[in-house]
Amino acid sequence: MKILLASASPRRKELMEKAGFSIEIKPSDTDENIVFDGNVGEYVMKLAEIKSIDASADDIVVSADTVVAIDNKILGKPENRQAAYDMLKTLSGNIHSVYTGVCVKKGKVKEIFFEKTDVEFFDLTDEEIYKYIDTGEPFDKAGGYGVQSKACIFVKRIDGDYYNVVGLPIAKVYRAVSKLVNV
Repeated sequence: MKILLASASPRRKELMEKAGFSIEIKPSDTDENIVFDGNVGEYVMKLAEIKSIDASADDIVVSADTVVAIDNKILGKPENRQAAYDMLKTLSGNIHSVYTGVCVKKGKVKEIFFEKTDVEFFDLTDEEIYKYIDTGEPFDKAGGYGVQSKACIFVKRIDGDYYNVVGLPIAKVYRAVSKLVNV
């Protein structure tokens, strides 16, 4: 039995390995364009399920998708400096939610769930925002920031699973994978 991680995220890989899993990286190449219907939890679960790759019946596949939401607006990964600035300015001084949808499957058996974590940012100055953008970190992260790196100084409070904000609610994933090992 192999555990396949359908993600190229170095953060997800690190968390899976930290949990003791020996994994093989098999990023999904599926089209992730689905319509957002206003329910962020349902949206990220659909994305995670879409990313779930085909594998042999004995292998376990873990796929996930993380988004940041504020005022029912989804913030994905910023495509340029202006988008990164706009996202960080929107998050500045506010509470936002980080949602990760997860699909864990083995053959025809699958568990799909999401985790929501609320994060509050301090008020950020333009100087702080641009200095962070200059590091290049915002561009591969939902919401334009990485809580586990230089953006840690922006966070006033986290309510929920810290690892969900990093990109994978690893304790829930561990339990879901453990249930499927003997299926």
